[in-house]
Amino acid sequence: MKIALISPAGAMHRYNGMFHKGLHYAPITLALLAALVPKELNAEVVIYDETAEAIPLDTDADVIAITCITGTSSRCYKYADYFRSIGKTVLLGGVHPSLCPDEAAAHADAILTGLGEKSFPQALLDIRDGTLKPRYHGGGCAEIGGRPLPRKDLLNKKKYITLNTVEAVRGCNHSCTFCAYPAAFGQRVITRPVEDVIAEIKSFKGKEVIFPDVNLIANTAYAKELFTAMIPLKKWWMGLTTTAIGHNDELLDIFQKSGCKGLLIGFESVNQATQQGIRKGVNRVEEYKALMDKLHRKGIMVMGCFAFGADEDGPDVFRRTVDLCLEAKIDLPRFSIITPFPGTAFYRELEAEGRIVEHDFAMYDVEHCVYQPKQMTKEELEAGIAWAWKETYSWKNIRKRLDLTKFRTVKSIYMLVNIGYRKYAKEFEIFGADVMADNSDIPEVG
Repeated sequence: MKIALISPAGAMHRYNGMFHKGLHYAPITLALLAALVPKELNAEVVIYDETAEAIPLDTDADVIAITCITGTSSRCYKYADYFRSIGKTVLLGGVHPSLCPDEAAAHADAILTGLGEKSFPQALLDIRDGTLKPRYHGGGCAEIGGRPLPRKDLLNKKKYITLNTVEAVRGCNHSCTFCAYPAAFGQRVITRPVEDVIAEIKSFKGKEVIFPDVNLIANTAYAKELFTAMIPLKKWWMGLTTTAIGHNDELLDIFQKSGCKGLLIGFESVNQATQQGIRKGVNRVEEYKALMDKLHRKGIMVMGCFAFGADEDGPDVFRRTVDLCLEAKIDLPRFSIITPFPGTAFYRELEAEGRIVEHDFAMYDVEHCVYQPKQMTKEELEAGIAWAWKETYSWKNIRKRLDLTKFRTVKSIYMLVNIGYRKYAKEFEIFGADVMADNSDIPEVG
């Protein structure tokens, strides 16, 4: 059996789009699934990540397993339809099939909903035995201890800023209305045994470590244990937390000692009312600058994420957000449009109000507006985010935000990422609906 694990990408983030090498690190999902292929199958496994390289249409794989998010679903379906038309067995899994299983089932021999640690190997065994079922459900958060190391040897290491990604915490203890993760996989927080995480980190080449988990401090006791265990490794790491890290000085000290050099934090909005509306009350807008000052004193840089388009946002939100990024010296601001993914509370709310105006999921990439905002037009919202990207990543404002003398060990990486986002900002408006929805490079079926 030969298995091709495929991750299609939207136009913006495709290898030939605007998602440059400096902006992304090696994914874990497909590499982990590759490691979970049952050894008794003696399978040959390949991985095609479309953010890094083209997906070959002439693959000789017998089984095509596709991971699918909402923004790539129309492209995933076209790949799935094509590969089925030439006799391949197609499995579809990921967030979107978990949210829209009936829709996905029309394009695959089998769909895998929920998490795939158990269902994916079982589906492969059933293919071997000729007993493949149309649907497999992996349930919510699975236990994540004692598993094999992800097969990152199958990734093209030249296409990523680093291969050193590791999962420690699965799930989040927040219930943001716009987040697809709890809708697809549930809200249970699972922690991986500290000894497993440390063993994997010890296998990495180089000093850097990336934790792509959605909230590293969902379990603070675990976070203290894990990062205390990292101190002797003398690595430097980056990961995702909430603004709550600013209220836990003990944990922040451990972060510093363990080599934390950067955090991604969802600030979400400059409007405090928005934080309540999206159920992210942990954020206090008036504390953002003090939090940035505290993190900078610890030698920690911040990628600060903001989402435009909430009902509280008027046309002034773009200038106010950029001003905050400059005043607070947010090292890597990142902007999106709050997006109603199917299955979320936000989607149900907008659908009930008749405000969803775009039903092509190719536009659900969090950079395009798919609904009618309350205080501005759809066009004003899209023009505003494009302006925010360009204004924030002008050379003048990059210099205002960054003080690289404080971050000597990682200054080259942060400068590289700022340059990457500057290119992203300059190319942003090229990707209109005609480009985003264009999948003509994949053959039509029937």
